[in-house]
Amino acid sequence: MTSQPLPLGPAPRPTTGADLAARLRDLAARAAGPGVVGLDRAAVDAELDGADVAALGLDLTGVAFGATQQAPGIDWSPASVTSREPGTVRRLTLDAHPLTAVDLPVDVTAEAAGLRFAWVEGADGQVGFEPVEPDDAHPVTGHARVAVSRAGLVATVHGLLAVSLQSQGITVSDLDVQLDSRGPRAVGLRIEAKIRKGFLSAAVSATASASVDDAMVLAVGDVRISSGNPLVAAMLGAVRGRVEDAANRRIDLAAALPPGVRLVDVRLDVGDELVLSARLG
Repeated sequence: MTSQPLPLGPAPRPTTGADLAARLRDLAARAAGPGVVGLDRAAVDAELDGADVAALGLDLTGVAFGATQQAPGIDWSPASVTSREPGTVRRLTLDAHPLTAVDLPVDVTAEAAGLRFAWVEGADGQVGFEPVEPDDAHPVTGHARVAVSRAGLVATVHGLLAVSLQSQGITVSDLDVQLDSRGPRAVGLRIEAKIRKGFLSAAVSATASASVDDAMVLAVGDVRISSGNPLVAAMLGAVRGRVEDAANRRIDLAAALPPGVRLVDVRLDVGDELVLSARLG
C-alpha cells in the first residue's frame, strides 16, 4: 500500500546524498507553517546506494514548533506516472537535543530501519518520494527515546490550560502536576489546580493512572475529578461522568499499528525528567 508522494523537484531523481539532502531541506521549508522556526539550523545528511537510501540523518536541534500550525499545501498529484522505482531507507536517524514544542524543550533520539518507498516520476517532469507502508514480509525495526523535564511539562500544561480557559472567563491561578512511577510501564497522575471565575474561586483535583501490560495494551483508569467547593462540584458533576467514562478505557497499542510494525516494548521513567522509550521489532 502506498501514500501520497512528496514532491522533490525536477526529474531525474537524486543520485547523490548531497542532492537528496538539499531537496529534503527545501521540502521541509515549503511544508513548514509560520509557527515553525529554526529550520535553517536543522541538519540533513544522506547517503545513497543505487535506488536505496543507505543512511538518512535528521538533526532538528534548535527547531521550534508553535501550538498551532497552518502549513501551506505541498500536494503533488501528477496526472500520470511515467516511472516508479522501489527503494528502501535502510537506516533513518532522528535527533533533537532539544527541539521546542509549544515552549517545551523535548530531547529526541530515534532510529528506524527497513522503511520502503518508491521514486516516482510524473509526466509533468517532477520527481517525488512515495512512502510504502510496511507489511509482515517487510517489517520496520527501530527504537525511540523522548525526554522532557518535569518542571517544563508542568509550566507548559499550565500555559495551555490558561489560554484554553480564558475564553470561558476562567483563570487558572495555580497548578501542580504530580507524576508517580508505579513500575517501568505504569504511572499515576494527580493534578491540583486553583481556578477563578468572577467572584467564584475554588480548588479542583483530578487523578488518573496509566499502565501498559506485556501484550502492549494501554489501560487508562482511576480517573476522578472533584472539588471541595459545592458550587464548583455541582458544575463538575455535569461533565464528570462523561469524562470518567471516556477516560477509563483500554487501548491495544499493538493492534493500532499497521502490519509490519510491531511494538516490542515501551517504558516510562519518572524523575526530574519524564523519559518515554519504545522499541519496534
